Amino acid sequence: MSVQCTQRLQKEYRMILKDPVPYIRAVPRTSNILEWHYVITGPENSPYHNGLYHGKLVFPKDYPFKPPAISMFTPSGRFQTNTRLCLSMSDFHPELFNPAWSVASILTGLLSFMLESTPTTGSIESSDETKRQLALESAAVNLKQPLFCELFPELVEEIKAKAAAAAAAAETSSSSSSAPSTENPANNAPASPDNKPVAAGAGAASPARKNNRSAKHDPPTFLSNAVAAMLIGVFAAIVYCVLQTSV
Repeated sequence: MSVQCTQRLQKEYRMILKDPVPYIRAVPRTSNILEWHYVITGPENSPYHNGLYHGKLVFPKDYPFKPPAISMFTPSGRFQTNTRLCLSMSDFHPELFNPAWSVASILTGLLSFMLESTPTTGSIESSDETKRQLALESAAVNLKQPLFCELFPELVEEIKAKAAAAAAAAETSSSSSSAPSTENPANNAPASPDNKPVAAGAGAASPARKNNRSAKHDPPTFLSNAVAAMLIGVFAAIVYCVLQTSV
């Protein structure tokens, strides 16, 4: 590995720490500066919204004159997992690579390409619904990967906090929906003995009002099956991650 390559990658890491790239986190392995890991957060108004996509860049020893190999581990519905991607800034096209490009610009280009539908080697096709479902499951998937937990501990804590908050909100909503209700005693007043019409609010409630009151206390469904499955998956993954890191 050349001194120029090492110095360049060290400089780029300092730049990323000082000026983070929107939607992107990237860190080199402490044991090998040529191997970088990244996490892309799915942007708003995209089917990847709130998804966390973990992947890897492997730089050649003569970087920045040659491009890195790029791959993604987390299922996204856009790329095959654990597969080198053919992009203008990847090792598939060294003749197109610009030495002025950096880790930040490479990953920004990857995100831009991810939001498109252009096919390439390593890409796949899927519906937006599939992409949204995979985004929902991505946190639990990543927590099962020891390397993700090791390199991105701050994301692990964020995932745990969000899962705990969602579970607490669901528990609170469920408890409030099952609490006994109190009705206005006036609604239970007996009918007028002379069979005269009873004024509204003074006698028995009309069928419409009864129906409304009954519907009002029906316990609603607060979590869709997908969200419930996500919470279960996240908690299972947290346990797995803790066990792996304690070994």
